Amino acid sequence: MGHNAPAVVNPEGIADELRALVGADLIALVEAHDEITLIVARESIERVMVKLRDEAAYQQLMEIAGVDYLDRAERFEVVYHLLSVTRNHRVRVKVSTDEATPVPSVTAIWPVAGWLEREVYDMYGVIFSGNEDLRRILTDYGFSGYPQRKDFPLTGYVELRYSEEDKRVVYEPVKLAQDFRNFDFMSPWEGAQYVLPGDEKASENASEKKA
Repeated sequence: MGHNAPAVVNPEGIADELRALVGADLIALVEAHDEITLIVARESIERVMVKLRDEAAYQQLMEIAGVDYLDRAERFEVVYHLLSVTRNHRVRVKVSTDEATPVPSVTAIWPVAGWLEREVYDMYGVIFSGNEDLRRILTDYGFSGYPQRKDFPLTGYVELRYSEEDKRVVYEPVKLAQDFRNFDFMSPWEGAQYVLPGDEKASENASEKKA
């Protein structure tokens, strides 16, 4: 006889539970697409994670990701994805930081966070205080910059090739370096005021409805 799968939890009742559990450390709780996101104070991330693990049964840390919002004062978001295997439910936790302010490490809570935090550091330059092995994990030795930052040039700073003359891989400065990138922060999916090519009919329909 097979094991019974855990019942799928309806997130409607979980939001109030998590809001009460996180308490004053909670900046905002966002519910969208049957998912719950907790935005919490950066300095309280360890305390919040312990509560979510021990009191709300989110046993597993599945991923830590970085996001760069170049127009914000605290441009980086660190996003934690947690899974409860007993409740069959996931929750997302976010904190914000800038280029110089460390985020407390959660390696003491989940050892797997060590490599995940290293990846966010390698790609975005986010510092995690308390991570005793915070070094690059994906880029090459001596790599300069953080490749997933929005202001990192698409061409990079150096290119590598195999030199038949030297019989080894050599690094050379990019000859056509990208000096400037123009950012348009008005996403067409978030209420941009311009009409995209091919979307003229949608604009006309919106005008007719207003009339």
